[in-house]
Amino acid sequence: MPVITNIDDLKRIYERRVPRMFYDYTESGSWTEQTFRENTSDFDQIRLRQRVAVDMSGRTTESEMIGERVAMPVALAPVGITGMQHADGEMKAARAAEKFGVPFTLSTMSINSIEDVAGFTSAPFWFQLYMMRDTDYVSRLIQRAKDAKCSALVITLDLQILGQRHKDIKNGLSAPPKLTVKTVANLATKWAWGIEMLSAKRREFGNIVGHVQGISDPKSLSTWAAESFDPTLDWDKVAKIREEWGGKVILKGILDADDAKMALKVGADAIVVSNHGGRQLDGALSSIRALPSILEAVGDQIEVHLDSGIRSGQDVLKALAMGASGTYIGRAFIYGLGAMGQQGVTRALEVIHKELDTTMALCGETDVRKLGRHNLLIPEDFEGRWQS
Repeated sequence: MPVITNIDDLKRIYERRVPRMFYDYTESGSWTEQTFRENTSDFDQIRLRQRVAVDMSGRTTESEMIGERVAMPVALAPVGITGMQHADGEMKAARAAEKFGVPFTLSTMSINSIEDVAGFTSAPFWFQLYMMRDTDYVSRLIQRAKDAKCSALVITLDLQILGQRHKDIKNGLSAPPKLTVKTVANLATKWAWGIEMLSAKRREFGNIVGHVQGISDPKSLSTWAAESFDPTLDWDKVAKIREEWGGKVILKGILDADDAKMALKVGADAIVVSNHGGRQLDGALSSIRALPSILEAVGDQIEVHLDSGIRSGQDVLKALAMGASGTYIGRAFIYGLGAMGQQGVTRALEVIHKELDTTMALCGETDVRKLGRHNLLIPEDFEGRWQS
């Protein structure tokens, strides 16, 4: 068993173990990947204030996200085709999150279905919804999430049109993988992954196959998915979905203060400052740089969460100290899942928790809920100086 001390340790094992198309799916952004890179590098610009001679006993990282108690304010973000990173990937990630005491968010584009995850766990999870042209399918999807007792609906707003990710196109990304010469050559080197996938509950999109007419093979599924995202999504539709759901709603993909105000207006319970991990609008601000202006606009009226770029407990602390009330990890838990299955997700959470707890202590804090800008040194021009 290798010694895992940070998320990069898991990433190295993950890269060796998982087929190239699925590694590239995770570890890439759109177009030039500028936003993908800056999501992480912008965290490095923020420094921490060390404080000493403070009683560090009795520390706690416990908090709440949308009224739910969490062991630390870190949720597992919705990630598509997670079940291709490891057999039964969504089910195992959800169980790891449940045992650790943090929320798990299931993607619409998951391999394991809503029902699969609900049958494998006992704690309510969150369901992430993509708005599709087929409104009947969307309504049935919402009802399935209700039947599974999902405790929040996470509506993704920044994928009305799919951003171009060069690697996915060149790799011929599909679930299950198309057996081209290139793919077969790569799969031959990933025999452990392949053996486990033979016993997987599913190898296709579980929330779609069997629930949409005319989907019978990977080609028809790919065509349907590419043409199904709703380009007409607007705030009126968001409000109607919120009403149809009837429970807690989180709006994901907010990068602009005006959009944050609109999210507040339609009655969202929380927003996620997110650029889809740098996979949609390349050239957009990193999430951490966009966070201050959004907090200034709505921060005391609605929960503001953050994702995109978090790879450590120090990143979590910086986001919380900047004013976010919750964070999400996507790639960080996928590295663990692909490397070691459920145990790897748990290890990723343990690493991030230890980094958060230790850094919090060295900053002179004993309660994660009391973190603030007083713990940080932020460059004067961190948000950027832009012409009006």
